[in-house]
Amino acid sequence: MISKLVIIMKIIIKTKNLDLSADLKNFIEKKIGSIKKFINTLKREDEIGKTLAEVFVEVERETKHHSNGQIFLVKSRIYLPGREIVSEARADDLFKAIIRVKDEMKMEIEKYKFKKIDKNRREQRKSKNYY
Repeated sequence: MISKLVIIMKIIIKTKNLDLSADLKNFIEKKIGSIKKFINTLKREDEIGKTLAEVFVEVERETKHHSNGQIFLVKSRIYLPGREIVSEARADDLFKAIIRVKDEMKMEIEKYKFKKIDKNRREQRKSKNYY
């Protein structure tokens, strides 16, 4: 029996003007990793050892001399088959910005998934009408 290795999601974290602590890394991986369940339905089993989605997360503190206002910026970019999803959030709290980015990515992935499903249904309806 041949087992197929398909890695669903790979998370790459980059920081700017900010240190990546273990707690921050774990929080990002936990929150962004929760999107894996939405990407799991898009898994293609014909590609062995391939990563289905790569997620690039960039976390930055916009300025060092300002201490109030929206100073944290989180950007994420997901590469899915045939589409790139980009989301961005600014907040005064780093963890709030990460959660906002996750929610925005979740909505975009659901739109992508339903658009793909709807396309298949339209094609099936067309073929059904011919018979």
